Amino acid sequence: MLFRHPVIAGLLLVLLAGPAIAQITVLDSAQDQPQGGEAAAPIVPAEDAVATPVAPPPPCGTQPMSIARMTWPSAALLADIHARILNAEFGCDAKVVPGDLAATASSMGSTGQPAVAPEMWVTRIADVWNGTIETQMVRSVAPSFAEATMEGWFIPAYMEGAFGGAPSAAGLQALLSTQTSETPVRFISCPADWACSVINRNLIAAYGLGDLVELVEPANRFEMDALIAEAVSRRENFILYYWQPNAVLAQLDFRALDMGAYDEEAMKCLARLSCATPVPSAFPAETVVIALAEWVFAEAPSIASYFQRATLPIAEMNTLLGQLNEPGATVEAVAERFVSTRQDLWGSWLGATP
Repeated sequence: MLFRHPVIAGLLLVLLAGPAIAQITVLDSAQDQPQGGEAAAPIVPAEDAVATPVAPPPPCGTQPMSIARMTWPSAALLADIHARILNAEFGCDAKVVPGDLAATASSMGSTGQPAVAPEMWVTRIADVWNGTIETQMVRSVAPSFAEATMEGWFIPAYMEGAFGGAPSAAGLQALLSTQTSETPVRFISCPADWACSVINRNLIAAYGLGDLVELVEPANRFEMDALIAEAVSRRENFILYYWQPNAVLAQLDFRALDMGAYDEEAMKCLARLSCATPVPSAFPAETVVIALAEWVFAEAPSIASYFQRATLPIAEMNTLLGQLNEPGATVEAVAERFVSTRQDLWGSWLGATP
């Protein structure tokens, strides 16, 4: 990284003007000699003064460039990835620190630390986040992920061709009605005590699938994943509800069903245990952002610009989470692999010149 040094430019001007300044100094010295012949103290020419070099500003500002590493895997990966890139490409001393949604937001709003929270799910802590923003010490600078809708219905990739086009929830009724098997296609939902189970039941009714699918509500997340893996291993035709970012969707190769547009009023009914007239709707979008302390914009604008471009495709994060599930894998190793092999992706975050 290049820096212009105003001190060097000033010294050049002094050197160019040096002879004239020195001559005037000598003449003035002669005129000021005491009559008794006693020599006056010599005057040091300006060009002989030793200039104190001005140190360039730190590339990441004068405050700690700390990055919140939340407790869930995707946020931990993002924290380690960004720390590595900032240190390698910008010469920073970025460090990851433990983080938590509400506590991190509050701390950023009161102290400016941590400097970065790469995956802030602000709708989950709306009151805390709104209070943080009011302090004007924090900004939401970019989406963490390129996609905003994190929940939906999926099918295994080997079922995609049966749709004869883009797979959609609206096309399921026609597709499943043509099945000759007497056994309904399984719909693997989420556990019954999760809010999504209510929405899925109502959506099944809204799409007219009540007689065409067998609803399966596993006891917990582990049973849910086991059922999905078993169905794929048998190449069973089935539908599932899932969320992103998540390793399962990348490891087992699923396709998202087009759920249509989000309808707020329809979703209010779909979220109720008794929804008399369910109407189809997509799941609501989530606001997941990169949060940045305001001081970074003033002290390290190139770093602020970097984070304004650092949105990751959610499919890429699903792949990273799949790698994290490999035996012996660690967050640090997966982050290092991404930085080493995917500059084609994160290189665009740097901009024209770091």
